[in-house]
Amino acid sequence: MKPTYLLVLYLLMIAGRHDASAQQPAARRPNVLLILVDDLKPATGSYGDPVAITPNIDRLASKGMQFNHAYANQAVCGPSRYNLMLGSRSSSTGIYTFGRDFRKLYPEAVTLPQYFKQNGYHCESMGKVYHIGHGSYNDTASWSVPHHKDLVVEYVDPASTGGKLTREEALFGNRDKDLAKTLIRGPAWESPEVEDDAYADGRTANRAIQRLRALKKNPEQPFFLAIGFARPHLPFSVPQKYWDRYDPEKLPMPFYEKAPKGAPDYAGKRDVEISQYSPIPLSSEQDPFPAHLTRKLIHGYYAGVSYVDTQIGKVLQELEALDLDENTIVVFWGDHGFHLGELGIWTKHVNYELACRIPLIVCAPGITRPGTHTDQPAETVDIYPTLAALAGLDKPGVLQPFDGLSMVSVLQHPEVHIRDHVYHCFPRGGRLGRAIRTDRYRLVEWKKIGADPQSAELELYDYQDGPVEHENIADQRPEVVAALRKLLNTHPEAKQ
Repeated sequence: MKPTYLLVLYLLMIAGRHDASAQQPAARRPNVLLILVDDLKPATGSYGDPVAITPNIDRLASKGMQFNHAYANQAVCGPSRYNLMLGSRSSSTGIYTFGRDFRKLYPEAVTLPQYFKQNGYHCESMGKVYHIGHGSYNDTASWSVPHHKDLVVEYVDPASTGGKLTREEALFGNRDKDLAKTLIRGPAWESPEVEDDAYADGRTANRAIQRLRALKKNPEQPFFLAIGFARPHLPFSVPQKYWDRYDPEKLPMPFYEKAPKGAPDYAGKRDVEISQYSPIPLSSEQDPFPAHLTRKLIHGYYAGVSYVDTQIGKVLQELEALDLDENTIVVFWGDHGFHLGELGIWTKHVNYELACRIPLIVCAPGITRPGTHTDQPAETVDIYPTLAALAGLDKPGVLQPFDGLSMVSVLQHPEVHIRDHVYHCFPRGGRLGRAIRTDRYRLVEWKKIGADPQSAELELYDYQDGPVEHENIADQRPEVVAALRKLLNTHPEAKQ
């Protein structure tokens, strides 16, 4: 061979080895399996939860990289899923609530699966991927074939509802809100002796297995498969055998059930979602909830966690059985965290730690090393550019706001840090709480969008002593507030 040819060949080999974003022929690109779990805080064994029984999620973590400090950009289902699919923070798009179609604001937006579809991938979804309900709908442009929808709220025990339609069933079915108000509150839990596929997540796992088998038959066609699981979202409708895995007397009870001292009244919440279910007390005079009710709800949550872990395990086992795992990137993501009575709060919809911290695990063959962890702060919006880079696609040049950072360098080297804080927000009381979380502190700036920063009300929390906020120390640590506000001001003003 001529020396010039050898040099060119060597340079091409080096480029292919080190440039994760280099274009590859479609047939050689890795598949993507995106697993979305509703309302799952980091309640897994791999994240150090002392009671969670999650062998399948733990095994996935042992095969890839776990992000110890990953956060939702907004702690509510619909906007959080837009954060994922658009790579855009809520404060960049102005979408903070249900019922807003991002296509009306950004008709030329290119979603995460749509970008893969444009680059030769077959893209499909099943279960809860986009939030469908409460006036929100699926995005058909994202998928190669129609989305396979299933239920989020369902009851299989006739005694649970007496056959009547419940409020949340109606709202998740995009029925009229005024109608929903006239309906009964469904129970917050049920535990019949039924098979896994009596509920949506079991059916979704079965469908995912069928689709993997079908996709395996066309190895030249890379796929992007999004699988959305509903539990542990309320109601805690889970087969009895998953309740039986836990001794309710050994479950952790909330040790601090009051709002943080010095926090604005509007920063927390009481009702919203939990009050749509029975037998939740409708009067705040019964707060905190009676211990027996609190324990039952916590039991239901963990039963839901183990149920969904089993369904995820079925899918991952099939991926391996089909020998697809060696060329499939697996991302496991929770859309936001969850409060189980801490601070007197249930579910999410706040800017506090337990509502915002999420599980995030990435297993990328040839990139991630087994059983690695990183303390790199990560946001939901980072998943879009990271997956594009891992698949060898060009950096997305999209028309919607694009806030994410590729985490490929972190996946390759866990000690690498490319960001020193995360950003998130939540609206409350006519104000928007813009927040940043560093390795030690969280600062929340509450004000009306566009208002003078001097009008803002501030919260500051120090997490050295644990994840539950006890006292707003903004007035006590002005030097920390000043430094963090300077950091917050590197982010643009939120969009109305």
